[in-house]
Amino acid sequence: MMTAITQLFPVWAVLLSTIALFFPHLFIDFKSAIIPMLMVIMLSMGLTLTGQDFLRVIQHKKAVLIAVLLQFTVMPLMAYTLATLLMFDTDLLIGMVLVGTVAGGTASNVMCYLAKGDVALSITMTAISTLLGVMFTPFLTAALIGQVVDIPVSSMLASLLKIVLLPVAIGVLMNRIFTNKLNHIKPHLPFVSMAAIVFIIAIIVALNSAKLQTIGLLIFVAIVVHNATGLLLGYWIPKCLKLDETVCRTIAFEVGMQNSGLAVALAMKFFSPAAAIAGTLFSIWHNVSGSILAGYWHKRSIKESSTAPKPDAESQIEQS
Repeated sequence: MMTAITQLFPVWAVLLSTIALFFPHLFIDFKSAIIPMLMVIMLSMGLTLTGQDFLRVIQHKKAVLIAVLLQFTVMPLMAYTLATLLMFDTDLLIGMVLVGTVAGGTASNVMCYLAKGDVALSITMTAISTLLGVMFTPFLTAALIGQVVDIPVSSMLASLLKIVLLPVAIGVLMNRIFTNKLNHIKPHLPFVSMAAIVFIIAIIVALNSAKLQTIGLLIFVAIVVHNATGLLLGYWIPKCLKLDETVCRTIAFEVGMQNSGLAVALAMKFFSPAAAIAGTLFSIWHNVSGSILAGYWHKRSIKESSTAPKPDAESQIEQS
């Protein structure tokens, strides 16, 4: 039941966003809860990770390297290019670049499972890009738009350590110490993360309700193109490099699905509510596009290029 509710993420996101758009007063007062809720999401992620997830990088060096390179080169550059071509104002430019420079999102693990990808590898890639993003996000943002707007790199770095690294580290430690005691909680963590991100989206929509009704279509086009670029290149570049189909599907979701909730939190903390619009729309759209793609791939068989045994995806997704 809980899994079915969680998989309907796009429906809940659109529903609550619509309510927030027309009745913003219901959500505006929860503005200060955005960062604490994001920390809960990061803690939930940490609670699903073990040392084995990080050691798996050694076993899949090529796949992880490709995913990381695409994540922190293609996505930031594409975000900046789109925002420049569409002549976004400063707030929207900041928002697009933040979406492009953050790490992969945890929703990619669920989509990967539905698409018959390598869920264990997906979890590892998300963990690695999340940790690397603590350093890459502020510096890439400064490199791309530092001449347009003052980017508080050191403050962003400190916040990312607090919002991302600390909760994840605490979660990993708790998972190591209290593994058995946490087993009955882990199946509910995806629902907790989904509820938190849906509520964050609603808050940002409420804060930007007036502006969304005037510029919503243009920024939505940028989001769709940005997401499609990540999904397409995330699949076809590994394919051209002779990685097997399972891994190609996995990398596609890792690259195409950003941690847009983090982009929203950074925009709100260091810039303005308007800068959080891109992250808000991306949170909704990448789950819609991801669900569609996962459904398509779920119906298509995978021709394995290796006879090596695959991880138990069912057991992995219950922990992601």
